[in-house]
Formats: sequence, structure tokens, C-alpha cells
Amino acid sequence: MDFDLYWLLLAFPAAFLLGWVASRMDLRQLKREDRASPQAYFKGLNLLLNEQQDKAIDAFIEAVQHDPDTSDLHFALGNLFRRRGEYERAIRVHQHLLARADLKRDERERAQHALAQDFMKAGLFDRAEEAFKALEGTAFSTDARLALLSLHERSRNWHPAIEVARQLEAAGTGSFSQRMAHHWCEIAGEADSRGHPEEAEQALQRAREAAPQAARPLVIQGLRLARQGQHQKALRVWDELMAMQPQAFALIAQDYAKCAQACGENNAALHKLQSLYTQIQSVDVLNAFNSLQPDAAARRQALMAHISAQPSLSAAQGLIRERLATHVPLDEPEIERLQQAMATAAKPLQRYRCAACGFESQHYFWQCPGCQGWDTYPPRRLEDQ
Repeated sequence: MDFDLYWLLLAFPAAFLLGWVASRMDLRQLKREDRASPQAYFKGLNLLLNEQQDKAIDAFIEAVQHDPDTSDLHFALGNLFRRRGEYERAIRVHQHLLARADLKRDERERAQHALAQDFMKAGLFDRAEEAFKALEGTAFSTDARLALLSLHERSRNWHPAIEVARQLEAAGTGSFSQRMAHHWCEIAGEADSRGHPEEAEQALQRAREAAPQAARPLVIQGLRLARQGQHQKALRVWDELMAMQPQAFALIAQDYAKCAQACGENNAALHKLQSLYTQIQSVDVLNAFNSLQPDAAARRQALMAHISAQPSLSAAQGLIRERLATHVPLDEPEIERLQQAMATAAKPLQRYRCAACGFESQHYFWQCPGCQGWDTYPPRRLEDQ
């Protein structure tokens, strides 16, 4: 009994000593792992800042191996893979995060958003759409809807795009009326291509309801009426466009003049175009105006005035065209204005461009001022290339 008590008294201190040694060993190991993880993490950040992405990836992988439970390391690694274009690896990293049962709700939503971006970048639009829809009601719902809108537009799924735009507008993200008007115009164009004019007309009406001040629905509606031979109706539609969006009217100025000629409204159209030209000095409006002007001298005078105010090759070309059509020689002031217009238009082409960085200059440099490269300027101006 004394022998057993003796060994028992010795066992207690020995067990305590062994436990203390073991705890110290575990603590040292933990400290070494803690030091290794942040060191690898900061090493990866430093390499990333120095634009050494390959080495940064290796450092982050090392950090993840030291501390596999830290989600921030996984996010950093996954985002770096995406930036590198390694979308499959980014997808695997973010899917691994989502598979963890201990992941917090906000981190799970963040991982879902990152995964959706991976699918988007990889061109997996169906999976990206599902991933973005799964973010509804989360802190990323607005970003997800904006991404879905872009995704639907890229896939030319116009009706879903309109629905997402309405949701964004209802959530107070901003106004999407102009964007929805474009969607309805695209739907109208597809309906016309399938031979469904009534559906196209309804889509254009919806476009005008979505954005009453939008120019595109009026442009398309007038062009459709002109193709159908309803020239007067087309002119009325474009008169509305002229009053509401005078800058956009230049897109169909020539079509407007042709419709006026087709239905015998030359004089009225001429006066409207002349009035519009006083607001916007557009060469398209000028050409439309001149196509209705019967007086050759007035046409040349209008071209000369435009060249004086805005030297352009288009106006100079119109002046030469008038010379060839009327066989009336150009006088000295006209030749001088023509030369000025050509000089102004040619000036951007009389430059040298660095083949390495694209820096342009009127003077030739043996060493590029932009990238400091030697002999990077081809000895030919842009107009000679």
C-alpha cells in the first residue's frame, strides 16, 4: 500500500510536467503557423502591388495551405484568378467557399456574387444568370440586377432586360427609361424582320411611352412609314423629332428631304431645314437643305458659309460637286476656303506615331517622349501609311 502511494505521488507531478511540455509545444506550433500565414499573405499582397501576379498566386496558395479556414485568403485568390483570366480556377475557389457549412451569411453572399462574376467572365451566361438571381434580397441585389441587365442585353433577351430595368427603377437605383426605350426599339426591329409589322408598331408605341423624349422611336417610326410609301406621315413624325431632338434629326435629314420630294412638300421642308440649320450647323442638315434648293448660286453660298465657319472635307466635297454639276469655275475666295478646309482636315494626319506606345507628334523623335523608346517612330507620317 505504501509502495502504491509512493508511485501515485510521483505520477501527479510527472503528468503535470508532460501536460505543460505538450501545451508549450502546441503553442509554439500555433505561433509558427500564425506567423507563416500572415507572412505569406503579405508577401502575396506585395507581389500583387508589384504586378507580379504569377508569384502572387503562388504566395496566396501557400497562405491558404497554412490557414485553410480564412475566407479572405480564398477571396483574394479567387479574384486574382479571375483577373488573370483563369476562370475555372476562380470558380473552383468560390465554389469551395460556398460548400463550407461554417461560412457566415455575409461571406456566403459575397462568395455567391464572386462566383456569378466568374461565370459571367467565363462566358457561361446561363449559370451566371442563375447565380445572379440567387442574390435577390441580399446586399448584392442591386449589383446583381445591373449585371443581369447587362447580361440580357448582351444575349439580346430584350423582354427580361426590360423587366430587370423596371425592378432597378422601382428600387430607386436611377432612371432606366431611355434604356427601356432602346429595348423596345430592338424588339420592333426583330418583329419587322420576322414580318410582323403590327407587333413592331406596338413595340414602338411602348418605347415612346417608356421615354417620350427619346429620339430613336421617332427615327424608326418615320423610316418605317417612308418604306411603306406614307411620306407625309413620315414627315409629320420627323417634324416632331426636329422640334424635340434637333441634334438627332441630322441622322435622317437626307431621308426627310427625299420624303418631301416624294410628296411635293419641297418648299415647306426647305424652310424648316433652313431654320434648323441656324440652330445646329450640321453638314448633314446642310446637304439635305441643298438637295431641296433649286438655286445653284444659293447652294454654293451656303457651302461657302459652312466652310468659313466649320472647315470640313464634307462641305469641301459638296463645293467641288457643285462645281462639276454647274460647270461654273470656282472663284478665288472659294478656292481659298477650299484650301483651308483641306488643311484643317489633313492636320491630324500630318503626324508621326510611336509604334510602341502610340504617342503622336507633329515632329519626328528618335526617342519617344511617351515611352522613352529609341527608334520607335516609323519615318512616315500617318497620311502616308
